[in-house]
Amino acid sequence: MFQIGESLREARTRRGFTAADVHKAIRIRERYLTALEEERWDMLPGEAYTKGFLRTYSDHLGLDGQLYVDEYNARIARHDDDPPPFVPHPSAETRHVRRRVFAGLAGVLVVGAAVAGLAAWRLGSATHDTTTPPATRPQAPTGTVAAALPPPKPAKKHAASRGPVFTSISATRGRCWLLVRAGGPNGTVLYEGTLEQGQAKRFPISARLWVRMGNPDALDITVAGKAIGGLPTFPANVVLTRAGAA
Repeated sequence: MFQIGESLREARTRRGFTAADVHKAIRIRERYLTALEEERWDMLPGEAYTKGFLRTYSDHLGLDGQLYVDEYNARIARHDDDPPPFVPHPSAETRHVRRRVFAGLAGVLVVGAAVAGLAAWRLGSATHDTTTPPATRPQAPTGTVAAALPPPKPAKKHAASRGPVFTSISATRGRCWLLVRAGGPNGTVLYEGTLEQGQAKRFPISARLWVRMGNPDALDITVAGKAIGGLPTFPANVVLTRAGAA
């Protein structure tokens, strides 16, 4: 166990950096840097952002970012300790009753099918014995039949299913912490980490993606090969759909 804030402040001081220097380098606001050094977690925008800031700040100072995130998770982060919901299971007696009901229904269906088949066989035999062959119907000339028949209906074309659409997020102008969730801010986490300069990540878009960026200036984002413009210059969110940025 170690003091996160004190360790960050000492590392920054040893390297001769001011908070303003760090802000210019990693684009995290000075008030958030101060909150990290003073461990004033309530001044930060949320746990996901706090972890990203910790990782980016500590990596910039040459420290082990994962170590700081692990310490935060162990001491500060909230944990969901609720027990799993109780799901009642049917008793053995209930299952036995169900099997007996299903067996009875199956027997009724078999008997009904046998009776219906016997009746159909008798009716078919009686009809065969008393009926006479039908008279041959005169055939109309070929041209008349062709004219009377309606034109064939065109075959229905099945709509082609939409192919997958992908987004590419590239750190082309520096490093950037990134959090990607499916659907929205509470959706499944698809990626959380820091993209080093030159690295890229590719994600499929089924409906939409929610993306949190620590340093949007460093990123280039495309959807289906089309570039997304107008990204902010400070940590922010963006929602990506199959059509682009929402």
